[in-house]
Amino acid sequence: MSVKVDLAALAETMAGYGQAYLLTVSDDQRPHAVAVRPGVQGEALAVHRLGRRTLTNLAERPEVTLLFPPREEGGYSLIVDGRASVASDGAVVAPSHAVLHRPSDHVSTPADGSCGNDCVPVGTD
Repeated sequence: MSVKVDLAALAETMAGYGQAYLLTVSDDQRPHAVAVRPGVQGEALAVHRLGRRTLTNLAERPEVTLLFPPREEGGYSLIVDGRASVASDGAVVAPSHAVLHRPSDHVSTPADGSCGNDCVPVGTD
């Protein structure tokens, strides 16, 4: 299922979530996660108070993911992919794709061969 949503709707969706995890990649290709509270800044998302390792990762490999965990068991996680640029007080992420995601309760593989997860696209692409 594909539902095209503009950034204003992404901002509205984000309002239902608290903190997120900013996922970057280090020099040795390991994931690095830090807890952040992204805010909307125009058509982008701003994250502040980032540490040295995160800023170094962003400068070298700007493709990032913001993962907002569900507020309740069985709820949707919000996953936002984007490209970050380092700013004086943190980073600004230009979203490229976002989905609401939760594991499926199905025990068998769906007839269409998909993974059976319950995803709803909310991205800007």
